[in-house]
Amino acid sequence: MTKTVDPDPPAARVGRPRSERSRSEVLRAASDLMREVGLRAMTTDEIAARSGVGKATIYKWWPNKYAVAVEAFLAAMDTAAADPDTGSAERDFRLALRGIMQFYRGPNGRVFAQLIGEAQSHPDIAAELRHHLMQPRREVGRAIWDRGVARGELRTDIDREIAVDLVFGPAMYRLLATDAPLDAETADAIVAAAMRGLAAV
Repeated sequence: MTKTVDPDPPAARVGRPRSERSRSEVLRAASDLMREVGLRAMTTDEIAARSGVGKATIYKWWPNKYAVAVEAFLAAMDTAAADPDTGSAERDFRLALRGIMQFYRGPNGRVFAQLIGEAQSHPDIAAELRHHLMQPRREVGRAIWDRGVARGELRTDIDREIAVDLVFGPAMYRLLATDAPLDAETADAIVAAAMRGLAAV
């Protein structure tokens, strides 16, 4: 009697989903550990123990714990930036800055601050954060500026990048260098002050 051989046995069929589940567990463990003990204190051993995934497998997917941390951070949040587009540049700036400050004052904001610190000595972390998080938000600021200029609300003699820095830069400074509030009222006050120099006369 000839035995029929399954060309795609069950173990082979479920192998890839198991790997994806393991990857998700690693990212979840890293995300939890960053909030609980901080990025510096978190170790690959702890990530492996909590996720149930061996260190050898983790190092096969990521070169170090910082690479795991960046991917976990980005996976845990929506990196797409909302563009308010209300028809008013000043209102759009206020709403966008409020959203950034809300993010900064939450748990992800604290993790983000740690990643920014590590990015100073890890160029790969800096590149990932710029590409996946900062640039999408900066593009919103540029779009708001361009619409405001086109409607005649904003000055045409000011460099767009400097204008975006003036509006959104204070939030980053407050996150990293002060314990000043990161709330809606502060966002509105920053935009109001910036608009005194940016608005068309």
